[in-house]
Amino acid sequence: MASPSSTRIDLDGNPIKPLTICMIGAGGFIGSHLCEKLMSETSHKVLALDVYNDKIKHLLEPESLPWNGRIHFHRLNIKNDSRLEGLIKMADLVINLAAICTPADYNTRPLDTIYSNFIDALPVVKYCSETNKRLIHFSTCEVYGKTIGSYLPKDSPLRQDPAYYMLKEDVSPCIFGSIEKQRWSYACAKQLIERLVYAEGAENGLEFTIVRPFNWIGPRMDFIPGIDGPSEGVPRVLACFSNNLLRGEPLKLVDGGESQRTFVYIKDAIEAVLLMIENPARANGHIFNVGNPNNEVTVRQLAEMMIQVYSKVSGTQPPETPTIDVSSKEFYGEGYDDSDKRIPDMTIINKQLEWNPKTSLWDLLESTLTYQHRTYAEAIKKVIAQPIAS
Repeated sequence: MASPSSTRIDLDGNPIKPLTICMIGAGGFIGSHLCEKLMSETSHKVLALDVYNDKIKHLLEPESLPWNGRIHFHRLNIKNDSRLEGLIKMADLVINLAAICTPADYNTRPLDTIYSNFIDALPVVKYCSETNKRLIHFSTCEVYGKTIGSYLPKDSPLRQDPAYYMLKEDVSPCIFGSIEKQRWSYACAKQLIERLVYAEGAENGLEFTIVRPFNWIGPRMDFIPGIDGPSEGVPRVLACFSNNLLRGEPLKLVDGGESQRTFVYIKDAIEAVLLMIENPARANGHIFNVGNPNNEVTVRQLAEMMIQVYSKVSGTQPPETPTIDVSSKEFYGEGYDDSDKRIPDMTIINKQLEWNPKTSLWDLLESTLTYQHRTYAEAIKKVIAQPIAS
């Protein structure tokens, strides 16, 4: 690990100057890992903006930490706080991570989803453009929607041709379901803000980088319902499955778990983000897929692997009924739809930033589930042991 005080160089051999970074959404899953990386390995300063700071409290206290004075937390909601413009003006770089990004909300809370991911992001883009601040904007792999291959006959050999399912930043179309399938509200809002950022770059010279994460997973992702999140809440797949494993329940496979996904370890992904931060000449004007095409599985295969891994890290036996199938309507509600495959083409990020992910799916699941077990197992036991109120 490099010392923050040592001279660091970019990919072209130039010294890296310390930056002041305004990070919006710094208290979330990605933001907390990125703040850790910036504090421990660089000399950059962070203006950390969020509604909550639970996941970065260890960075803010105590006063004696070596990075004291390099990270400052500002509790604010970007949709209604006049301080936002001033904080952006103080920065050299703005990173926008703020979003509602929980699939269970997309079709049940489409208005919140659209406002959060498009309307609330408008001032951020506006202020960056007006004050000539560089912007790294976090989008999503969901902007691709469904693959071209998903519309081909199921027995078509073309379904196996990468041209029909590999997702490329500068080539692949964005294919969403019908308007009544409100699950696509998130992807559509994210696509529209991407188009705005890109247009600001083309017409007004905004320096930008757009990040499309492909299922980043690791410690501190989402929440465990009833422990550090609402009892009725439905987090993303990793936390859903973790919650089932912690409680000794069957893992629920939506529509049989046939959808295919790729997963990348959060620490690998943060390495890619740091390269974007410190290599603006290579990153500006680009959209980057950040994922691991080598870690592709169906959701059913993911469940089976997580059951194995959790049994190892917890020393417990898997449940007698390890998985059960549920319909998407039953699990997510009316208006749900999904993409079939999400496999990132890595050509652009490999060429521009020389980045490749390192961690296998088994290793990242072992690291993540070890954290989940250590963090939540005892709390879950206490909740289960409590008598049910009459």
